[in-house]
Amino acid sequence: MGTKPDATQNVATLEFDPERNELGKDKRLRDGLSVAVQIGDNLWLANDETISLERLTRLADAGRYGRHRQFPLNDYLALPVPPPDDPADLEEVDIEGLASAGGYLWLVGSHSLKRKNPKPGDDPDKARKQLAKVRSDGNRYLLARIPLVDSDGACEPAKRSKQDGQELFAASLKGDDKGNELTAALKNDKHLGPFLAIPGKDNGFDIEGLAVVGERIFLGLRGPVLRGWAVILEVAVAADTTASTLRLQPIGPKECLYRKHFLQLGGLGIRDLCVQGDDLLILAGPTMELDGPVSVFRWPGGSSPDDEAMVPADALQRVLEVPCGEGVDHAEGMTLFAPDGGEASALLVVYDAAAEERKSGKSAVTADVFKL
Repeated sequence: MGTKPDATQNVATLEFDPERNELGKDKRLRDGLSVAVQIGDNLWLANDETISLERLTRLADAGRYGRHRQFPLNDYLALPVPPPDDPADLEEVDIEGLASAGGYLWLVGSHSLKRKNPKPGDDPDKARKQLAKVRSDGNRYLLARIPLVDSDGACEPAKRSKQDGQELFAASLKGDDKGNELTAALKNDKHLGPFLAIPGKDNGFDIEGLAVVGERIFLGLRGPVLRGWAVILEVAVAADTTASTLRLQPIGPKECLYRKHFLQLGGLGIRDLCVQGDDLLILAGPTMELDGPVSVFRWPGGSSPDDEAMVPADALQRVLEVPCGEGVDHAEGMTLFAPDGGEASALLVVYDAAAEERKSGKSAVTADVFKL
């Protein structure tokens, strides 16, 4: 995979609205950032335990982003499970991928099951019962796009917009709270089908990366990892006659509804994707509940493969190593980043379980910036 080049690490400070930072149950927005994408002077982010997108704007102070705006997804999309009256019953989208392309902000949920985690102090019988509980959050089965419109120099989501004479509509892949067209297409897949019934953190099916290039949508899987090989799914979608519903389209010479690309990442799963020119950058980390290691790899030409690919280790370039803590600072999202708003020359990485030293004030947290 090559050797690691020198990378200059810096930070960007992300300042959230203190009131919106509090999620209840001792959870905070800044502590669990899962995705990031930069569009001009704006940084778009999400916490994987919410159903909203967060927008921060570059401030005059170098390296600081603030003026927090929050955009609930249910204002633009028909979620599989609408928000309940009691916020405690909210079913998260588990947003694990975010991308900007074609006038849209694209997003994807994890599509994964989750297993109950015993609490410290539970007696053995209760702990065993907790570990046996597997559930599905219906909003996790979301692959969607939302048009962006210009508002006083800042982009904002909209249900519909018009760009270059073309109507753009907010839309999501056809499905419900039990699954969607993607999970239905994968049900009988010999590699991935058996893992749909396994929780994500148990090496089950778990989407944690999104990149969009023209008509191509790349979905990076945290799991399963098969004998050290990670998986990227490639799909294409088009709106049906209702305009608010997307349908999978046949792709590739075999005209299947998806293509699989296997990458030898040394046993790591995919935590995020982003496009740089013709290449795909891959944030790779453990598929299981481990702290590290975490690396960024480059797949040369990965944004336009001619057919399904088997990518061996020596065909990938290791770009940099990402730091991780013990029980904290789990790298979850990355975006090509232009610190001064110009040409992107760095990667910005955000973290789940942010370490205390990253936090400042009531609602600020730092992200790492690595010069490319």
